[in-house]
Order: sequence, then structure tokens, then C-alpha cells
Amino acid sequence: MREVRKISFKGKSIFVGIDVHKKSWKVCIYCEGVEHNPFSQDCSAEVLGKYLRRNFPDADYYSVYEAGFCGYWVHEALIAEGIKNIVVNPADVPTTDKEKRRKTDGVDCRKLARCLRNRELSSINIPERVKQEDRSLVRLRTLMVKDQTRSKNRIKSALSLFGIVIPEEKVGSHWSKKYIEYLRIEIKKTGTLSETVELLLIDLEKKRMMVADVTKRIRQLSLEPRYSKYVDLLRSVVGISILTAMTILTEFGDFWKYKRLDQLVSYVGLTPDERSSGETENRLSITKRGNKFLKHVIIEAAWTAVRKDPSLMLAYINYSKRMLKTKAIIKIARKLVNRVRFVLMQEEEYKLSVI
Repeated sequence: MREVRKISFKGKSIFVGIDVHKKSWKVCIYCEGVEHNPFSQDCSAEVLGKYLRRNFPDADYYSVYEAGFCGYWVHEALIAEGIKNIVVNPADVPTTDKEKRRKTDGVDCRKLARCLRNRELSSINIPERVKQEDRSLVRLRTLMVKDQTRSKNRIKSALSLFGIVIPEEKVGSHWSKKYIEYLRIEIKKTGTLSETVELLLIDLEKKRMMVADVTKRIRQLSLEPRYSKYVDLLRSVVGISILTAMTILTEFGDFWKYKRLDQLVSYVGLTPDERSSGETENRLSITKRGNKFLKHVIIEAAWTAVRKDPSLMLAYINYSKRMLKTKAIIKIARKLVNRVRFVLMQEEEYKLSVI
């Protein structure tokens, strides 16, 4: 009778690098410095969990994949399978020159597993599921506003192509109700162009209605108990509106994990890139890293704040004397982040005082 031995990896750590795609995953496994042959599998955490338990029973399982199109559902599924998973920023994964020149799914998953084993990776902030869903609603408005702007630009392009100018003294501000009505009257004097512009105006009006609808939904969301208190606190900061406050609250996730102001400013993306060596210092413009949604609303809020807050206005004027205005507003934005941090950490309204 053949003797069957039951193997056990108890006390051993299994490190799994996953290159996630829409139709399949490429997986590489490391155990105590030994690489298990990379393989492809279906997009399923359950399939991976069964494979690990069958081939490496009783071990401690660790996995990693790069943040991307799939969001965090893969992370949640892996955790449910008993696999300790982290999600990393692709730009933060240490990569050799050879790996840059020969980039394949096998190379990527092997690199992830190796870096996980060597403890060279740091997980990005993963918000809870309800916060992810709230964030998607707030981000949708930003994307819809961009679509609305594209529609306006298409109309202006169609008018410019034929030299049609709408006098502002007759219609007031662009894209007001009066402006659109006047445009429709004037465009009827043309031929097929009137049909083109009319269709573009219909498209614009639909997008305006969608923006108004999603804005209304965000305002309703801001009244929910999990947000209402903090929205009121943030609105005490000059330049912060309800929409800006909701963007801040949904994008920061676990705000209290940022112990220092510079960590918060770095996450937003308000720090400069730098290329310095030896005695040569070279500061560049603000980094392209960071949260683009937060960066946009914070800078917009800073422009509003310098018009309403005397202390920020004075600081902006002084900064503008020795640097470009676009750089000066970044410094104001950092001050605004500091105020946001204060009201959320202390749970106190910001009181504007001018002596």
C-alpha cells in the first residue's frame, strides 16, 4: 500500500504577486526565496485561494497587485479568502532597467512578488466600500462638468468656423438663458449650420440637466449623518463650499492617518518636484503625483479664499511680488489644507480673525 504524506507549510509565508487584467490574472508565488512557476488563472480570488490552500496548506498567505481599472473589489475578495492583500501605486514599485526594457505580465507579477517578499512595498489608502461608492458619485460630477465644457467648446468652434460673433453687450454672460435664446435666433438666419448648432445646444442642455441632477444628489448626501457634521466644519473655512467639502471628505478616506501636514500636502499633490545633486538645487513645478480631484478643488478654493479672506489676500500679494501668481496660489492652497486639517482634527469651526 502506497504511503501518502500530508505536507504542511505551517509557519511559512507565501508571497503572491498578481498582474490583474480584465480576462485573466498572471500569478507568481515566492516561498522562502524559492520561486514557484508563474501561471495564468481566471479572474477569481476564490480560484487563487483554493490553489494556495491545496499546494501550500497551513501557510500564511500575502498578496499584492497594482491599483488600476479594477478598483478595490479584488482586494476585498482576496481578504475574504484569508489572503492578506495590499494594493500599491504602480509608480512606487521598485523596477530594474532590465524590467523596464522587457515588460511582460510574467515580469510584472514576478517583480511584485519579489518586492512583497523583500518588504519594499507600501499599501495605498483603501477606503471602506460605502466611501468608495460616495466618492464615485462626487467624481461623476467632475467628469460631467468636463463633458459640459466640451459641448460649449464645440459650439464656439462651430461659430468661429463661420465667423459668427455673439455680442456680449446684448446677451450678457456666456451660456446664460438669454445668450442661448439669442444664439438660436441668430443661427436660424444660416443654412445647415443652424441644424448643427441646434443639435449641439440640445446636447449641452441635456448635460446641464445631468450636472444639476448629480449636484442635487451630492447635496442630499452631504446631509447624511456620516458627513453633515464635517461638512459644516469645513464650510467655516473661507473658500470651501458644500461640493468642495464633499470632495475633501470622500477623497481623503481615513483622514486621521495623516499625522503631519506635509503628508497631507503630499497626498493632495501640492509639493514641487526636485532635481538636486551635490551643491546644485533645482526646484520644479508642483508634482504630477497626488490626487487630481483634490488638487483641483483645493486650488479653486484658494482662488476664492484670496478674494474673501484678508490674511490670505495679503499673503498672496506678498508671494506674488517674488514669484509667479500661479506659484503664489499654490502656497495659499497649502495654507488652506492646513486649515482643513485643523478643523477636522480639532473638530472646531475655523474662526476668521483680523486684528
